[in-house]
Amino acid sequence: MPSPDLNSPAGLVARIETMLPSLRPAERRVAEAVLTDPAAVARESISALAERCGVSAPTVVRFSKRVGLSGYPQLRVGLAMAAGHEHGRTGRPMTAGIVGEDDSLADIASKVAHAHANSIEETLSAMDLNALKAAVRTLSSAEKIDVVGIASSGLIAADLVQKLQRFGYSAWGQVDRHAAVTAIALRGRGDVVVGISHSGQTADVVEPLRMAASRGVKVVAITSDESSSLGQLADHVLTYRSKEPAFRLGAMASRIAQLAVVDFLLGGIAMRQAEPVRSALDSTFKAVGTL
Repeated sequence: MPSPDLNSPAGLVARIETMLPSLRPAERRVAEAVLTDPAAVARESISALAERCGVSAPTVVRFSKRVGLSGYPQLRVGLAMAAGHEHGRTGRPMTAGIVGEDDSLADIASKVAHAHANSIEETLSAMDLNALKAAVRTLSSAEKIDVVGIASSGLIAADLVQKLQRFGYSAWGQVDRHAAVTAIALRGRGDVVVGISHSGQTADVVEPLRMAASRGVKVVAITSDESSSLGQLADHVLTYRSKEPAFRLGAMASRIAQLAVVDFLLGGIAMRQAEPVRSALDSTFKAVGTL
């Protein structure tokens, strides 16, 4: 597991957010304490945090190592630096994005907007531009493009497909595993499959893309974790950063970050294929205008 960038709020805190579903129950309680108030955890001793979370001190150490650190002292340093970086950049503490039960609707709207803006900024700062350029080149020259995404990621897939079709590409959205493998069984070299999964572990996305890779189809992954199963099998991995603000009930900030990556790709394709894209957009605008 790569070591998080301790100078970035997303590098450590968002990685913990991403790992939350895969943690053991005791480790998850530590993670939730970190996500609720990173600055407070940075000030706590290991025994104080362990007592507050109802776990043992060795559990806190194991959690620290699970997120790629050498131990609890490094976790405290990383959280302190992340909190300081966030406050210096936005003037807000990292807890500014945490929605509480007593918050007013205005507070909730402000915190969600802050989390969304933060996700886009962190995604841009963490983006591997070489990977983005390579993905743009691959998609620009694709004969057929399938975009695989399930549930909330399926909505992002639909957005990417709709724009690619307006650009003049032969693109299809696959939001069902059976439909995805049926389509990919007919693909080959020259085609591209894009997989979208926040965790990078969703089997209904990973397995169709594994099939694509075995057939020599180029694979582009959009995920929060480049070391995930999806990231490992892709030719080009585009990662994003997000921290969910509201009780982690659903993919809010991650959805915005995924859309940002999609727009980075589309902007690159539009510039690389300026004339054919402009012609296709003109034709589709005129077609819509006649309705």
